[in-house]
Amino acid sequence: MARANAAYYAARDPFGAAGDFTTAPEITQAFGECLGLWAAVTWGMMGRPDPVILAEAGPGRGTLMADALRAIRGMVPDFARALRLHLIETSPLLRAAQAARLPDATWHDSLAALPPGPVILLANEFLDALPIRQFVRRDGAWMERFVAGAAFVERPAPDAPFPDAGEEGEVREVNEPALAIAAALGARLAAGGGAALFLDYGPGESGPGDSLQAIRGREAADPLADPGAADLTAHVDFAALARAAQAAEAAFHGPVPQGVFLSRLGLHSRAAALAATEPGRGARHIEAATRLTAPEAMGRLFKALVLCHPGLSTPPGFEAA
Repeated sequence: MARANAAYYAARDPFGAAGDFTTAPEITQAFGECLGLWAAVTWGMMGRPDPVILAEAGPGRGTLMADALRAIRGMVPDFARALRLHLIETSPLLRAAQAARLPDATWHDSLAALPPGPVILLANEFLDALPIRQFVRRDGAWMERFVAGAAFVERPAPDAPFPDAGEEGEVREVNEPALAIAAALGARLAAGGGAALFLDYGPGESGPGDSLQAIRGREAADPLADPGAADLTAHVDFAALARAAQAAEAAFHGPVPQGVFLSRLGLHSRAAALAATEPGRGARHIEAATRLTAPEAMGRLFKALVLCHPGLSTPPGFEAA
């Protein structure tokens, strides 16, 4: 999965109308604007450190961050002056697209390469593309799935990280890179301050199930066919991420459904304001906001989770209902 996705993102721009899928920043500028102002408010709650790192993991074309910075410069110029922009991206093709929108950024291959200091991290649909391990319960023991040619094979897994037994045929997934990121970020945030906001899709609580999927041409595809030609993803285990960060002495808030989170940030109000300035395209802005927040669309399956310094107050969007 790691090799296939590395090849996939290195060779193409998969976003937007001509790509394989569309992410929230490409659906409406209001998404990035709301996250930019979320970052600005969070910066204020951190005590307005200057300088502060504003980072994004998996920034795609740079659309989200360009929208976020436009809102920040217009509404919170002090934050705009204090922030230092850093992007985590390995694809040369996507780095070039990002540089066209964000020429002042500094690029890194991993989160670990970020410079020290207080940080605010944004990550939209980043964790779902990290490689998972899959385990299957067979005859009272755990087997691990591997790929041989164009088929799955199963081998005994004495190191399966599950203390409890499962039902026959039950599938469980572990995203070790995501857990490592949560643990490392948790330690960094606990020591140096800041917050990391993740928006992705998956269940609020850990549970069994096979969630590996491939998308090509906006349709489901065989995950094992033509490696590197389709986007491979799996559901994010938000509860496991929160536990990993908490074990590193960080705090967490959420997960909350994306629809609830974005509505609390004022996405619908911003969409209505955009609609008022573009009467001929107003319906498009309203429809985009609905797509991101409606439970039957992206509002329920997608979640928001924030990891942060334990002394930070509850960030916007995560208030108790």
